[in-house]
Amino acid sequence: MTISTEAAPNAPATAVREDVRNVAIIAHVDHGKTTLVDAMLWQSGVFRENQEVVERVMDSNDLEREKGITILAKNTSVRYGGVKINIVDTPGHADFGGEVERTLKMVDGVLLLVDASEGPLPQTRFVLKKALELALPPIVVINKIDRSDARPQEVLNEIYDLFIDLDATEDQLDFPVLYTIARDGVCRLTPDGEDHKLQPLFDAILRAVPAPRYEPDHPLQALVLNLDYSEFVGRLAVGRIVNGTVRAKDDVARITVDGESDRARVTYLYAFEGLERTEVPEAGPGDIVAIAGFDDVHIGDTITDPNDPRPLPRVHIDEPTVSMLFSINTSPFAGQEGQWLTARNLKDRLEREVLTNVALKVEPAESRDAFKVSGRGELQMAVLIETMRREGFELTVSKPEVITREVDGQRYEPFEQLVVDCPEEYVGVVTQALASRKGRMTNMANHGTGRVRLEFRIPSRGLIGFRNQFLTDTRGTGLLNHLFDGYGPWEGEIPHRTNGALVADRTGVATGYAIEHLQDRGDLFIEPGDRVYEGMVVGENSREQDIDVNVTREKKLTNIRSSTSDIAVQLLPARKLSLEQALEWMRDDEALEVTPKSLRLRKRTLSQTDRAREARKG
Repeated sequence: MTISTEAAPNAPATAVREDVRNVAIIAHVDHGKTTLVDAMLWQSGVFRENQEVVERVMDSNDLEREKGITILAKNTSVRYGGVKINIVDTPGHADFGGEVERTLKMVDGVLLLVDASEGPLPQTRFVLKKALELALPPIVVINKIDRSDARPQEVLNEIYDLFIDLDATEDQLDFPVLYTIARDGVCRLTPDGEDHKLQPLFDAILRAVPAPRYEPDHPLQALVLNLDYSEFVGRLAVGRIVNGTVRAKDDVARITVDGESDRARVTYLYAFEGLERTEVPEAGPGDIVAIAGFDDVHIGDTITDPNDPRPLPRVHIDEPTVSMLFSINTSPFAGQEGQWLTARNLKDRLEREVLTNVALKVEPAESRDAFKVSGRGELQMAVLIETMRREGFELTVSKPEVITREVDGQRYEPFEQLVVDCPEEYVGVVTQALASRKGRMTNMANHGTGRVRLEFRIPSRGLIGFRNQFLTDTRGTGLLNHLFDGYGPWEGEIPHRTNGALVADRTGVATGYAIEHLQDRGDLFIEPGDRVYEGMVVGENSREQDIDVNVTREKKLTNIRSSTSDIAVQLLPARKLSLEQALEWMRDDEALEVTPKSLRLRKRTLSQTDRAREARKG
């Protein structure tokens, strides 16, 4: 450790920890962050040459592997040239922006990864804006330069434009640029230059990312930025030590959001080595550690010296923009597939989620059996619901709704910046669809590759349920990305789903005979043998209104034989909706029943008679 001579005359002397670097990898979703971390781990010797390692080793969560995206920020470290480089892999999707915001507090610099063909996209802007606000120096890595449609020089110009647009300082604009093929672990200094291993990238991190600074005589200060759990030692507080030193068996104080302080003893102290948590006797400034010994600890708390407690500034997280109602399962099939069914189970689980997911808010709803859950977007909500159903929960969720606010007596709603990438022939139909949802085009770019990039500003409400329509309109060839873009005046009514629902009018088992006769009415969501109940949505009507149908009707048997009576029933394949598709498809009077084995759309009011009465009162 070396003492800095750069301190101002009246400022306390600061020291620099030269043997540590802390860096976060930030990018738009699917631009190759986790793949690059894989290559860095391999080339730094974390894995043995013959060791079997799964692809995207940092995406350890089942949902992350299935969806191919990072949901939770995770820590790892590599050693290069005698320096320990702590690396944080962050989510690229804006719905998980809370993970990014608190993660950036752990680091002193960022690797900004950009696809060599797609260029900067909305989430690139989001994560870079957060990094620049914290004055973190960037290293730009243009990835996937082996793509046939790669355009690295144009993408670099777009990155410069983005930095300027985000009011970057002159120092931040003077960033190093590297070109990589993360999948092959290849790095170049120029787009057409010689292939190297990742050594130039490690060298750039050591040069461009500043070493941690601290005050040598300052008492302990560590900021809790993540929570983990171990079956052996209990709750773990993960964070960065800003000043001072912490040792196992030390007495420390925890300062809460209210400024209150309570004491605890550090029972175990862990550092991150490769993918493992390794027990260490002590840790100093700049280290990212996991501390055990707290019965109660929250993200944003400060761990400090009990004799001289000094709190650190808390993490600021952007406000939620979307809310949903989570309630107990009240369908006739409740309790048949899940393990956790009661409102108390639901309340305990949601409160546990809020401890680690700082972007979520949970409030009691009007009904005692329901809770209002607010978050960043539909994807974040869908991941929470999917996680809960895999844990054995049964619940009912409502259609996502945007959170509005009053400004000077006027109603304001959240807006999104939307970027659409589609073939030229679909520009008309996409523009028309977005115009009906109050979208206003702000930019249009044609790179001459047959695809066009369109940018819109659109109310968040307008995007609920749009993705399915968009993929249909573009025959699955379009790409859609969006990012929260502040609040604006309420834009008025926006049309949602134009088609009505086919609703089962009785409880029973669906038959092929009944489904065959209903196929002309619209798309069916069920197959023969599926159990249904009154009020359950079994399909989408081809017309605007809802229709109650009998899907349990059986063929009447007679003792008269016919030459055509035994011809097999010809059924079209059922349209199976995923969780995200079901959330988008719902109307205000519908809900989604979620169990470990099933997803069932239903009407909020199950009884056909009660729905007719409500419609008359309407």
